[in-house]
Amino acid sequence: MELNERADIDTSQIEDGRGSGGSGGGIGGLPIGGGGLAGIVVTLVIALVGGYFGINTLGGGGSSEPTGTPLTRCGADQQQRLQVLECRNGLFVTSIQNYWRDQFPKSFGEQYVPAKTHIFQNAVNTACGSADSGVGPFYCPADDKIYIDLSFYQVLSKQLGAPGEFAQPYVLAHEYGHHVQDVLGTEAEMRRRQERDPDSANAESVKLELQADCYAGAWAHSAANTTDKDGDKIFVSLTDTDIQEGIQAAGQIGDDTLQKRGGGDINPEQFTHGSSEQRQKWFRVGWESGDPKQCDTFKAGVVL
Repeated sequence: MELNERADIDTSQIEDGRGSGGSGGGIGGLPIGGGGLAGIVVTLVIALVGGYFGINTLGGGGSSEPTGTPLTRCGADQQQRLQVLECRNGLFVTSIQNYWRDQFPKSFGEQYVPAKTHIFQNAVNTACGSADSGVGPFYCPADDKIYIDLSFYQVLSKQLGAPGEFAQPYVLAHEYGHHVQDVLGTEAEMRRRQERDPDSANAESVKLELQADCYAGAWAHSAANTTDKDGDKIFVSLTDTDIQEGIQAAGQIGDDTLQKRGGGDINPEQFTHGSSEQRQKWFRVGWESGDPKQCDTFKAGVVL
């Protein structure tokens, strides 16, 4: 994977909240667990709030922390800016959002509503409540933002067995998949079904997460052709090896793999995100078809 040094990074899509505070605790009043990055595996296994590569559907219980300043190191006049982690991620976000601006009307007949990515450190307050880094990246539908502590990528690489560089844009593309679901009303409808039938809550959550994986794959299919505001390609090259790194990342955070990593038995009744096989399968559906309309996991008869 090689990024275009000339491509414009739209820093208006990124909020840098590092240094602005934020207190740990629980999203929607529930405990996050794990005590930060050191406990992320425990957090993932028990899957308290959808957390890891997930969506907080609880709502309420907090307000967004102050918006940080733009990422000044990411300007076109900055040398070696793509060696800076937040700048590379800013370019990934630019690619993902520009993809959906173009694809959303074609697939769903509606205009795409952009969402910002908020970078935090250690802890953050959101419109969905407060969270610490242990919950991993998440999307908050109450304020339409993706939240990520970039040190999570070290956990993904060193502790969870997904070291590939393309794992990073996969993470972001998955979270933006949740935003697509929010814009379309898919997430809200899922919540209503969960309320009507609490016994279906986990199964509904799995379908939502697998669809977000599929949407990430659909973006990956077209990522090499995404451009910045001036029409310059964002990726110079994107290979099958890169895509396989995304698929590997999807496999490493399947519920069954995380349960085994946590030392427990595999219990499908506790799945909230899908098995490793399911997560890889649905990423491939999006990637091979390039068609977000093929990502309807709710009608596909997903079985835990």
